[in-house]
Amino acid sequence: MPALLRQLSGLGGCTHPIRLDGHRTEHRLNTTTGEIGSVLRHLNSADLPAGHLLPRCNNRRTTRCPACAETYRRDTFHLITAGLRGGKGTPETVATHPRVFATFTAPGFGPVHNRPKGPAGTTRPCRCGIRHDQDDALLGTPLDPGRYDYESAVLWNAHTGPLWRRFSIYLRREIAKRAGLTQRAVRHHARVSFAKVAEYQKRGAVHFHAVIRLDGPAGGHTPPPPWATVELLTNAIHAATTKARVTGPTVNGRQHTFAFGDQLDVRPIHGPEFDAGTALTDRAVAAYIAKYATKGAETATSTVDRPLRFLAELAQYDLTAHTERLIRTAWALGARKDLEHLRLRAWAHMLGFRGHFSTKSRHYSTTLTALRDTRAAWRRVQAQPHPQAPDSDEGTTLVLAHWTYAGTGLTPAEEWLTTTLAPAPGTEGEPTHG
Repeated sequence: MPALLRQLSGLGGCTHPIRLDGHRTEHRLNTTTGEIGSVLRHLNSADLPAGHLLPRCNNRRTTRCPACAETYRRDTFHLITAGLRGGKGTPETVATHPRVFATFTAPGFGPVHNRPKGPAGTTRPCRCGIRHDQDDALLGTPLDPGRYDYESAVLWNAHTGPLWRRFSIYLRREIAKRAGLTQRAVRHHARVSFAKVAEYQKRGAVHFHAVIRLDGPAGGHTPPPPWATVELLTNAIHAATTKARVTGPTVNGRQHTFAFGDQLDVRPIHGPEFDAGTALTDRAVAAYIAKYATKGAETATSTVDRPLRFLAELAQYDLTAHTERLIRTAWALGARKDLEHLRLRAWAHMLGFRGHFSTKSRHYSTTLTALRDTRAAWRRVQAQPHPQAPDSDEGTTLVLAHWTYAGTGLTPAEEWLTTTLAPAPGTEGEPTHG
């Protein structure tokens, strides 16, 4: 029992671990002769208390696994923070580079119930005449469902990825134009770095929150040129947003073209700490983006959080009429041969959106993979009861492993035991490295 408790506590609260059968053996390897030496460590799943190796599911959705989603949220927070103030391989000088927080919204597909802002932070009545509460189920639903453009709403979600790529191209062009340089020449002077997250509005349309930074030619490791200012970056973003367009498919004789909505918000990012809300700080931005990195369509629109195999499965869920119609529209469009590249049926539960929720440019900061690898290495060291001294002879370690899938989740007894445990040190999701 104590050994089983130790294995379960290492899950850090994950309730849907992957069960694996197999083994892992570490051998000493002489790099000079190529000979495989003695066994350093050996792990066999049959010898484990649970009878299987139990790695965490690492699902980013809070509705699927709150513990793993919290780890993902904290990793995203550190990734965003590193690109704003430095750390984890990114120099601290990035805090002096021009950087802004931009929100790109979706266009309108028809009037919906909302809470219009009034003077001094008040709210005005909706177009329906009612002053909705912030938890009102009507928010985001169409005033007239019969006239709402569900087809365009689903296809918009499916084309947000290409639209962002088109925007990034225009942004570099606009920066070069304002700097008086050609697009080829500007690469030797400045580079655009970004990190963004997708968020669903209550109406089911995706919009983006992005940190956009202007660096030198080698990214965050080089200072930006003197002409690179927050004002120049802001103006370039506004110009690029108005020009970015993506030509969508023609459905029943109707040509679709997609662009961002008119409600573009671009604000400069200031210092590292909160200052009573008078300015947007890098800490607030990182926390905001990390929060939405673990949320999907199911959080904003109460849709399902897993793919559908059959449309009849919708009868099992308590969906709003608006959400169900979005899913049915995606399912119907997914049956068209000319739209099969959009894979709308596979992503009907996401209302057509099939992109990554959290993305970044290569030079923005560290990666989620690097954070996970560092944490995994730390756990391996902590798992050794008696850390061995460094080898005196020249050599390295050869790892031979073979694992097969044996199932998912915990047994009823393991699940009961897990609820009684606090996460083991270093597994709560907070990265333990500097």
